[in-house]
Amino acid sequence: MTDRGLGLATAPEQVVYNTLVRLHYLPGEDFELQSVRFGGRLDKGGQVVDFFFHNPPGLAVSVLGEYFHYQLRGGSRFTDLAARVELAGVGTTLIFIDEVDLMGPRADWFVEEALAFRYHSRLGRGG
Repeated sequence: MTDRGLGLATAPEQVVYNTLVRLHYLPGEDFELQSVRFGGRLDKGGQVVDFFFHNPPGLAVSVLGEYFHYQLRGGSRFTDLAARVELAGVGTTLIFIDEVDLMGPRADWFVEEALAFRYHSRLGRGG
């Protein structure tokens, strides 16, 4: 699974990336950005995880944008929660971070909480 590079990241994903680097996480070694799982978006059941971690193991983070994940026809909540279930099946915890939380003054705190496997997204522990 390869790191697809920062050029494809949204502004909130860049906030997470920059916070990870400030916390001394190494891209490509400790985590992958835009990591293809289960074949990617074009395969049934496939997905692209915003951040997939090798350190700590068993962690993935997805940034939930306000428009696409919450407003657009009810958002993509079902898909987001299905991704969480699918990753849990292979021993990975998917933590959601809301875009609004990453664009505020406590962005680093939300990233650190995700690294500690703690949920704060509106999707919370399950929806």
